[in-house]
Amino acid sequence: MADDVEFVVAGSPRTVSRAIEEYAIEQRMVNALVVPWESDDETLSMSVTSARIDGWAIEHNNLGTIRLTDAGNGQTRVALAPADSARFDHQTPDSPGRLFDNFARLIQRRFRVAS
Repeated sequence: MADDVEFVVAGSPRTVSRAIEEYAIEQRMVNALVVPWESDDETLSMSVTSARIDGWAIEHNNLGTIRLTDAGNGQTRVALAPADSARFDHQTPDSPGRLFDNFARLIQRRFRVAS
C-alpha cells in the first residue's frame, strides 16, 4: 500500500474516531488517537503510532495520519496517509510501513465503504 487511501463509512467523524480508537486497542498493533489541535468542527485528525518499550523508556514512532471529514448524510470520509518514514520502510514485519499498511487494511475491512 504505502499510498494515501480514502473511503466513506457510516457515522459521524466523532463516532468513527471512537470506533477506530477502540479497534486499535483491540488489535494491539498500533495506537490511534485524536489530535485535538489538528482538528476542527468538520474534520478530526488522528495520529497512528507504534510504541517500543525498553525498560523505563518508551519510544513512539509516527506511522501516519487518519483524517475524518464529515461527508454529510451521516457519513464520514476516511483518509489514511502514511508518514514519510512509513511510506518506504517495509523491510520487516514490524517496520513502520508494514504496521501502517496492515492497520489501514484492517480499518478498511472493519469499516466497509458506505457509498
